[in-house]
Amino acid sequence: MGIVFPATVNNNAELKIITGNANRPLAQRIAEHLDRPLAACTVTRFSDGEVFVQIDENVRGSDLFIVQSTNTPAENLMELLMLIEAARRASAKRITAVIPYFGYARADRKDQPRVSITARLIANMITVAGADRVLTMDLHASQIQGFFDIPSDHLYSAIVFNDYFLALGITDPVVVSPDVGSIKMARAFAKTLSCGLAIIDKRRPQPNQAEVLHIIGSIAEKTVILRDDMVDTGGTLTEAAQAVRNGGALKIFACCTHPVLSGKSLERIAASPIERLLVADTIDISERRLPANIEVISTARLFAEAIARIAHEQSVSALFPGEPDRSEDERGREPIRKSHKNPPTARKNAPTGA
Repeated sequence: MGIVFPATVNNNAELKIITGNANRPLAQRIAEHLDRPLAACTVTRFSDGEVFVQIDENVRGSDLFIVQSTNTPAENLMELLMLIEAARRASAKRITAVIPYFGYARADRKDQPRVSITARLIANMITVAGADRVLTMDLHASQIQGFFDIPSDHLYSAIVFNDYFLALGITDPVVVSPDVGSIKMARAFAKTLSCGLAIIDKRRPQPNQAEVLHIIGSIAEKTVILRDDMVDTGGTLTEAAQAVRNGGALKIFACCTHPVLSGKSLERIAASPIERLLVADTIDISERRLPANIEVISTARLFAEAIARIAHEQSVSALFPGEPDRSEDERGREPIRKSHKNPPTARKNAPTGA
């Protein structure tokens, strides 16, 4: 059953969804949840490889959502930019770039001399192309939202994975962060499942020596759930799985939002002690031959719900009462706005926003 709401939304604009070639299956499922067809558009290549984009129906005055991940090849990013630009020239009232997987997110800082902060560059390109809003999921670094000069909404896949593991009824599980970069995500995940947390700390004692993996926390005789935002080459994930197996873990599950799965990742995962790896459908891997221990879970309903809320000018953050990017103290503290008209003793807490 789809999410039911009127075809005309609060801003008197008709909601329409279009997509490029990056992840058409996900876009189709989102449209089905919203009980409407994908808007017609043509996205092809010229004989020399250049991208051609044309929206094949009227979108003037519409509330347009463009679903397109920006994983490789680079043509996926070009398709998104060209669809946004075409929609702007076609007089869409509002253009929202729905980017299930925001590629280049790992280039979010200048960690070496003379390197590009590509995540900021991509954000600028999307803004200049004409997008009015961005909707994405599980950014590699949440502060990338600040790279955009337009409103952005950040969805968390945890709500999908949480339901899956709660349904399994695992007794005494422990969530493990495969590296220090995933601690926030793993901690929030462990809190939702009401279980313990462990961290794998990788260190290289000296140059040219193999990394030593230290497990901080208790995982012996327990079911381990490795949690990360993406799986690329699979090296970090499979090394972590082997480390917790050597540490006495009984069963090993893993969940990673974005299945980049480059290089020999599939072979590594198939040969690893991971009993089941759950990934989201933010990247289309339907044409790939996956090993038996990889399972894909759809995020289509979550994206559809977020799109419906944006169309109705409703809160998107209300979908995630325990978002991992703010501490428990911060979530309980209301911001205070200073007023020059009232004395300090008369200050009031600002109302809670979306």
